[in-house]
Amino acid sequence: MRRASPYIIAIIGVLALVVNFWPGLRIPAVGDPAGGTRLVETKLGLDLQGGFRVEYQALAKDGRTPGPGDLSTIRDIIERRVNSTGVAEPIVQTQGSDRIVVELPGVSDPEAIRRLVGQTGRLDFVPLPVATYGTSSAPGPQSAIEGQPLPTQELPLFSGDQVESANPSTDANGQRAVGFTLRGEGARLFADYTTNHVNEFFAIVLDGIVVSAPRIESPITTGTGIITGGGIGGFPAREMNSLVTILRYGSLPFPVQELSNEQVSATLGAEFLSQSLLAALIGIGLVLAFMIIHYRLPGAIAGVALIYYTLVVMAIFRLIPVTLTLAGIAGFVLSVGMAVDANILIFERTKEELRLGKSLTSAIEAGFSRAWNSILDSNVASLITAGILYWFGSSTIRGFALVLIIGVLVSMFTAIILTRTILRFVVREDWARRLSLYGVNEAEIVARPTGRPVRSGAAGRV
Repeated sequence: MRRASPYIIAIIGVLALVVNFWPGLRIPAVGDPAGGTRLVETKLGLDLQGGFRVEYQALAKDGRTPGPGDLSTIRDIIERRVNSTGVAEPIVQTQGSDRIVVELPGVSDPEAIRRLVGQTGRLDFVPLPVATYGTSSAPGPQSAIEGQPLPTQELPLFSGDQVESANPSTDANGQRAVGFTLRGEGARLFADYTTNHVNEFFAIVLDGIVVSAPRIESPITTGTGIITGGGIGGFPAREMNSLVTILRYGSLPFPVQELSNEQVSATLGAEFLSQSLLAALIGIGLVLAFMIIHYRLPGAIAGVALIYYTLVVMAIFRLIPVTLTLAGIAGFVLSVGMAVDANILIFERTKEELRLGKSLTSAIEAGFSRAWNSILDSNVASLITAGILYWFGSSTIRGFALVLIIGVLVSMFTAIILTRTILRFVVREDWARRLSLYGVNEAEIVARPTGRPVRSGAAGRV
């Protein structure tokens, strides 16, 4: 591990620089089975860059008005739908007895979000009569009805409550599609229908609108099928993800009506954001100044490790991506303090070993090894706490917890691996072997049983 450490540090550092500063860098988009890509960029939250706000009202259904539990269910479904579109840290909250407010940071297509959130998500599998729509050998106008309301005389074979799961998939040609699995009754009905109607068409209908009118190419007897989209590449990625989201998270228990929508400006404002960042930089600067003054050469090395730490953390934020809010910035600053805390434990232990008369190299190794248990215990406790916050917290709290988790993990790497590796290289140089560079005076060194302190010459070298 000692020999590999410099190479690991160099590789991670180069990758972090590329991710942070390479303009227009794109990486594979997670969840896109057709191999799409996304731009690597820093995402800011609603409080830092503004976004889009929509207010909905839950309406009565079958003579029953929504209660508090129903409103909470609607809020949870809407939040999961929005999260699946890539909008990080949405704020979805209930107001009063029938209102749901959705605030979305930095959305690029508000209309798509509004359509996705407002749909009840009712899916119907509807047979298309041969007399009206023809068959594959005598094609009718089935393609023309896609995107259009389904004629009221067509009755569904079964509805979306028979859909057990839905996921992004690909067809036999590698084009984007939506895979689905049916429950028992739906699987049986679909198997009977597709067995007797091969080469005929049926409609996939979402909220009364025909999403697709595919041809039955063969009997579907296992309850598992694929909905394919037209055009080159199959479904556009956004339409595929939208359909999967609605099917996966089910129908809203009550219909919702949009009452208002508006663009939201940044709640903090550019000036307040600048002040917050300036305060963070001043705080970090004072910490670095303390480290250099009190620990001298090791403190300066800790400063280098902190710069490396910042680059790596920001690269991870851009890769995931993590949406930075004011709470997230607070979590990052807190993790910086924890990274320095680990170095303090190590350096103090090193000074103790030097005072006991050990050589510089032995003291540094002992400082790292003996401080490791304390560092591990404190960081594991922090990770457990942050994990609980992430699991049970709201969107804002989860953002803070995620940033803190990433920061703690990276700080353990920089404090133990990076700082240790740099010190091992530095102490080989004659100029770096002066005790005064490590905050230790000759008078502090404990005498050995011979009565002579461990030192080499008047310069205080060890």
